[in-house]
Amino acid sequence: MKELKDTQNERDDRNLPIDRVGVKGLRFPVEVRDRDGSAQRTVATVALAVDLPHHYKGTHMSRFVEVLNSHGGCLDVRSMAGLPRELLKRLDAKKAHVEFQFPFFRSKPAPVTGQAGLMDYEVRFEVEAEKDGPLDFVVTVMVPVATLCPCSKQISDRGAHNQRGVVTYSVRCKEPVWIEDLVELVERSASCELYSLLKRPDEKAVTERAYDNPVFVEDLVRNVASRSNAHEDIVWYRVEAENFESIHNHNAYAVIEKAG
Repeated sequence: MKELKDTQNERDDRNLPIDRVGVKGLRFPVEVRDRDGSAQRTVATVALAVDLPHHYKGTHMSRFVEVLNSHGGCLDVRSMAGLPRELLKRLDAKKAHVEFQFPFFRSKPAPVTGQAGLMDYEVRFEVEAEKDGPLDFVVTVMVPVATLCPCSKQISDRGAHNQRGVVTYSVRCKEPVWIEDLVELVERSASCELYSLLKRPDEKAVTERAYDNPVFVEDLVRNVASRSNAHEDIVWYRVEAENFESIHNHNAYAVIEKAG
């Protein structure tokens, strides 16, 4: 067979290195362990990338997929964490980055009737490695919550406006922290958590709970940040909240990131 030309290895003379180059939008089965010890299988959207020195024209895209598929039909968290090291070797790179985003499901009982329904949360694992350096692992959970406006409650004779919002909460930890623990930390910081199934007694309970616990979007991020500061295993965090306002044509937004 005639040898095929390797265009990627040709020299590039523009003298511009690339920070990240690779593949994204891949779908791959993953297995995530629950806090109760069972394993949950779900499907992740995957991105894999490395740096590219200035003198190379391109990277070898097929090698990213080869590395991913070398782990068989399903990846667990331990395998995800090892992928950047494999990419460094396979593509002769100095930096590698992998990202897995997937839906994570929890069965939540309603607060009064106890009827259970499945809630889904978006979770993202980001792992980065440098040649001869430590791994950097960031876990992000996207948690829908309910908030009730303190100002509206204060000035209104009948009720207060409330709305759903989403908190995007990213952490670095010195010891592993369960996804469920991060979700619950966020939910405790809002006016009320959300449920997938509510009967009338449950609806009454969550409505009154939110009314008794009004929070601005500023309160929400500060509540999450305060709880993060008190957590012995969380060493860095970024908390972003966005409220889908019910009486405005804009959203309310706030973010806090811990330095370092």
